[in-house]
Amino acid sequence: MFLKRVSPETAGASREQVKRLKRELESADAVVLGAGAGLSAAAGMQYDGAQFKRYFGDFHEKYGFRDMYSGGFYPYETLEEHWAYWSRYIFINRYMDAPEPVYHGLYALVKDKDYFVITTNVDHCFQKAGFDRQRLFYTQGDYGLFQCSAPCHSSTYDNEETVRQMVLAQGYEIDGRGGLFLPDGVNAKMAIPSELVPLCPKCGKPMSMNLRADDTFVQDRGWYAAAERYQEFLRRHSGLHILYLELGVGGNTPGIIKYPFWQMTAHNPKAVYACVNYGEAVCPQEIDSQSICIDKDIRSCLSLINSGA
Repeated sequence: MFLKRVSPETAGASREQVKRLKRELESADAVVLGAGAGLSAAAGMQYDGAQFKRYFGDFHEKYGFRDMYSGGFYPYETLEEHWAYWSRYIFINRYMDAPEPVYHGLYALVKDKDYFVITTNVDHCFQKAGFDRQRLFYTQGDYGLFQCSAPCHSSTYDNEETVRQMVLAQGYEIDGRGGLFLPDGVNAKMAIPSELVPLCPKCGKPMSMNLRADDTFVQDRGWYAAAERYQEFLRRHSGLHILYLELGVGGNTPGIIKYPFWQMTAHNPKAVYACVNYGEAVCPQEIDSQSICIDKDIRSCLSLINSGA
């Protein structure tokens, strides 16, 4: 399969492509949104830089971490320190709002359409922006869920209240907008009280995050129900004018969103595949005539569409 890439020479035509995407959004019988990490990045979700230094400066000083991902995989000596790190990580990326209203802008474009969302993101920005949770399929897990680390069973557990207690126990406070801050003169503790360490209610082993990192990932009832709703949505719209809109999907897990979108477009002459991804807007030549590849920042692209440009 040969790929068509948007080169710098053709990038100047992106405004016309944006207009074409707007027309497809308006005329499509249904829209399937496929979202990757690039969409959350466009919304200002950062795992390094100033945000990392603000909330994890102490861990950086002690261990030399340069981003949140690195600290998340570190083998801490105690569960108390492990959960001190992870509770901050979860609170910031799951329970605090994204800095930029990109998800809200996207919702404004599809809220009156028949839509469904499949995403590899685990931050639940879609749901916080107003998307119907019955139209969301989070394939890779959720920062808001614990599971047994063994795992001895396939249930997951909401962690919001536990995480909140963990960050407060480290000296942090929560402002009126749901943001996390340290009061003046307070140094954050790098360990939580032992009684807050989450343990499996069935076997007593430590809990872990419900994230697809290895073969211990739990696909609970909610996961399977969402997967079935997604497949039913695709079956119901088979052969119709459907827009497969891919936003910020990279090459790490192309088999979840990118390749299926290409295949479904190829098998349906009424379908349109659209990809908005700065530097990675590609499509196979076989579906070139059915594709819209926009080599542009997602935030600016959605802003243009919402403004009627």
